[in-house]
Amino acid sequence: MAGNVVAFQDFSAFRGFAGSPWVGFQNFEAIFYDPEVLTALRNTLIIAFLQLIFAFPAPIALALLLDSLMSLRVKRWVQTVVYLPHFLSWVIVISVWQQVLGGGGLISNLVGGFDLMSNADTFKLLVVAQGVWKDVGWGTIIFFAAIAGIPSDRYEAAAIDGAGAWQRMRHITLPGLIPVATLLLILNLGSILTVGFEQLLLQQPMVGADAAQVLDTFVYFRGVLGGEWGIATAAGLLKGIIGTVLVLAANKFAKRLGGEGIF
Repeated sequence: MAGNVVAFQDFSAFRGFAGSPWVGFQNFEAIFYDPEVLTALRNTLIIAFLQLIFAFPAPIALALLLDSLMSLRVKRWVQTVVYLPHFLSWVIVISVWQQVLGGGGLISNLVGGFDLMSNADTFKLLVVAQGVWKDVGWGTIIFFAAIAGIPSDRYEAAAIDGAGAWQRMRHITLPGLIPVATLLLILNLGSILTVGFEQLLLQQPMVGADAAQVLDTFVYFRGVLGGEWGIATAAGLLKGIIGTVLVLAANKFAKRLGGEGIF
């Protein structure tokens, strides 16, 4: 937390906190007039929105799908397969995708002229798809735990009353997942502007900064590489403030709807 004072200084690593001059809110003013920041913010918001729409519900859908499988052996086999990508580094994940969807990849060799990995127009959707492929299986764990916590007598009573599998899922399983999903949604909003630093940094040379520059990579290039510590820290602090406000607002909204918040 003490490092946040850099956002209000013309910080120099040689002079330290005490020796660096205070500049007030000049670093924040510089952010709002910097076109690179605006590009990074736009890309961050677009990717965050796409992740919220597609990546967040994906583990819920997969958990419901796997829960509907009757064969325990098949269910465990599928779970093992979808868990594995989570343990791969982004370097390996992007290399795999490059070998399949890149210019010299499998699909390009089959159809010719296909290179999705360097297409700036579809890059943001590609980022979300990579994230879903990597983490959707791991994300199902908590929803499997929530499903396991639903009393089995509810399903038995519904089956006796003639409810089919779809009706049991709609009226028993889904309502049982809502508290967990609400909690995770509120927590995810706190880091909604953190959209994958390593993933985007590795792919930025292929699509360019206009498509792949986000707030995290901006902080890295301007702060770590460029030495503009004040501006980089101000951007990071602003991102943290926005995340905190979103968490508080979502928590209050969830309580107003009659649900449970995180505090």
